[in-house]
Amino acid sequence: MNKVKAVSVWFSAGTLGGITNAVFVWGTGACGVNALLGIQITPQWSPAFLYQRMVWGGIWGFMFALPYLKKSIWRRGFLFGLAPTLAVLTVVLPFQLNKGMFGLGLGSLVPVFAVMANAIWGITAAWWVEKAEK
Repeated sequence: MNKVKAVSVWFSAGTLGGITNAVFVWGTGACGVNALLGIQITPQWSPAFLYQRMVWGGIWGFMFALPYLKKSIWRRGFLFGLAPTLAVLTVVLPFQLNKGMFGLGLGSLVPVFAVMANAIWGITAAWWVEKAEK
């Protein structure tokens, strides 16, 4: 795959992952699952909510330039999903949103929720990269 196509694939894969992440985060909040688990995350579906996840998902998608675990989309997606998870738990939630380290101000299961949401991002993105490379 040429370099221009590869960059396009990585960004679009991350963007698609961002959309699936947004649907998961919004859907679990809207259906009341988060509240049942004591997680105070119930975002409103809006262009701003979706746009943020699509753009940042696309940027994180450039991690797929790394040649790790190319034979397993599940492992690769989960592994690459840990990077945005660490960023949200150690920078965004505690310092930008003042929700405590690891977002624990939003509930004790927020770290688990973040891992799940970003694993969904990563697995979706890894799947797209695999399909595009064939």
